[in-house]
Amino acid sequence: MAQTIKPLLLYGTILGPPNPLKVAIILLELNLPFTINPLGIADVKKPTFTSINPNGRIPALHDPNTGITIWESGAIIEYLISTYDKERKLSFEPGTAEHWHSIQWLHFQVSGQGPYFGQASWFQNYHPEKLPSAIARYENEVKRVCGVLDGWLAGKLGVEWSEDGREGKERHYLVGDKCSFADLAFIPWHAYVEKGVKGGSNGDDFDQAKEFPHLYAWMERIQSREGPKEVIALQDAERAKQ
Repeated sequence: MAQTIKPLLLYGTILGPPNPLKVAIILLELNLPFTINPLGIADVKKPTFTSINPNGRIPALHDPNTGITIWESGAIIEYLISTYDKERKLSFEPGTAEHWHSIQWLHFQVSGQGPYFGQASWFQNYHPEKLPSAIARYENEVKRVCGVLDGWLAGKLGVEWSEDGREGKERHYLVGDKCSFADLAFIPWHAYVEKGVKGGSNGDDFDQAKEFPHLYAWMERIQSREGPKEVIALQDAERAKQ
């Protein structure tokens, strides 16, 4: 199918913030052709881009096959899945419990993981003034979000509504028995875990595998897929040009 599709245009950068990478992973997993319009920090506030995304943030996506331009990474992922994943490679049959729960986890990533992990990294590593209360708040939020994911994957949380009958049993993926767009959306921001806890960018005193073993194993599992590996290859190629 991909051979008959005009390349989609992803506004962002493969070496910048995590949100464009979320979209790139989904595009690659669905074997969709795309090109990247690399935008720097200064570019996103220029009228040429705010006419596309009035919020002046990346990513945004233009699809010449449908004429649709859309921004916000979560909305872009939902659009790509709805439009192009007809074989349910990364998704579930619409209207099923798995369908709604995969969207639920995507929203948790967008509202819970991304913002808190980003703020934790900022106050730990980049804010010009060290603010212990802010550092502690967001470090605790990083660990809280990790705990939610770890507990769910361990089969310890969500037993009231789980549709898969896995109460008390380890889950390999967030929903059902396969890796979905919901799992993949968590990958790019997860790199910020160790940047957002004590030890800063080095994460010297934070052992993910020990504190959150189910989360750690899950992340290792989904990062080994072709889409995430191809994103790393794209990043390496881009760095080689510099």
